[in-house]
Amino acid sequence: MARTQGSHSDITGPRVRAAALRLFARQGYAAVSMRQIASEVGVQAGALYNYTPDKQTLLFDLMRTHMEDLLAAWDAEAPEASARDALEAFTRFHIRFNTSRADAVFVSYMELRNLEPGNFAVIEGQRREYETRLEAILRQGVVEGSFDVTEPRIAAMALIAMLTGINTWFRARGRLGLVQIEALYWDMVRKAVAV
Repeated sequence: MARTQGSHSDITGPRVRAAALRLFARQGYAAVSMRQIASEVGVQAGALYNYTPDKQTLLFDLMRTHMEDLLAAWDAEAPEASARDALEAFTRFHIRFNTSRADAVFVSYMELRNLEPGNFAVIEGQRREYETRLEAILRQGVVEGSFDVTEPRIAAMALIAMLTGINTWFRARGRLGLVQIEALYWDMVRKAVAV
């Protein structure tokens, strides 16, 4: 299929993804049409199919890319440290990474229900991988004697939910800056697992 005259795949493709992400976050996946995405990008609706086969694939690609980026960023930053230091690093990392990607986080959580079963299984697997990284830190802390966590898996999911919830209310121009929020949340996380 020929590309629309004047379009550039290295420019238009990312613009399609950004517009879809923005629209899915604001209106919901089910309410957004391919025509709306095309209008947002400034291309004909048919031109979108040069960049994605369908809306489901577009949603899945957005969610998969977000999880791949999250996992890769944490793996690059994860310290070889005591469980306490690793947990602090994880807490601060999770807040920084996700507050800078509020639309991607919102879509990743709210639009899971709209994924086809095969796509859902992939995203669910990636989410489990990330949860397992935190679970491993908590288990390490139990072995070291620095954490009192009866169910590390459940604690990991609870902590991730708490940390991700920041996106629903944090504003960069708010009373407290991100560094202050990180410190407050680290204090809460530390107390939640402390011996």
